[in-house]
Amino acid sequence: MQVLIIDDESKARSLLTTILKEYCNEVSSIKEAATLLEGVAILKSNKIDILFLDIEMPQHSGLELFDFIPVESVNFEIIFTTAYSEYAIKAFEFSAIDYLLKPLRPNKVKEALELKNSLSSDKFSKLALPVEDGVLFVKLDEIYVLEADGMYTTFHLTQSRKILISKPMKYFSDLLENKELFYKPHRSFLVNLKYLQKVVKKEGTYLEIENEMRIPVSKEKKEELINLLQDLQ
Repeated sequence: MQVLIIDDESKARSLLTTILKEYCNEVSSIKEAATLLEGVAILKSNKIDILFLDIEMPQHSGLELFDFIPVESVNFEIIFTTAYSEYAIKAFEFSAIDYLLKPLRPNKVKEALELKNSLSSDKFSKLALPVEDGVLFVKLDEIYVLEADGMYTTFHLTQSRKILISKPMKYFSDLLENKELFYKPHRSFLVNLKYLQKVVKKEGTYLEIENEMRIPVSKEKKEELINLLQDLQ
């Protein structure tokens, strides 16, 4: 696991680095940045899995991160670290997986990383969705369709449930790319083929899902879809 710490306080960076090295064996690399812009440069040139991000810093606040990085390109998790509890709601608006108050404690840091591990584990049959009051775990079998909506993703679930999550579609596509039943027939949709009811070839090609949604298949995806369905037979 590749970690980046962005914090203007050298003592805070040193403490977190020590905690990660001594208590978190899954961490293989730790990079540090003293300013937001220095951290952005590291994010753009390195594969980072977890970003520990301070909020109150000189020049640029940690909350300005997306002013410098497009939301749709984010493929790392954010854990906010701050001495000020009033930022908690704002942190979860960023879909942060956790919010840690300083001074940091080893058990809290470990818990945050364990949540990240659960999200990416191939053996984990649930998806962790960041919601306003915490993290909602949804079984993969409960997902009909994921629908892109700019920097958000709408989850169409069983039992007529629909949840809007403030993360881009690409984030979930990357998480589910190794799950064979999830297929992207169009740049705006990710479909659970378990619930595929019919392939319709009329006025274009589209998929009918058991929840009665009709999902378009883009022209460049038609041949890929045919091959995929043959493999599943």
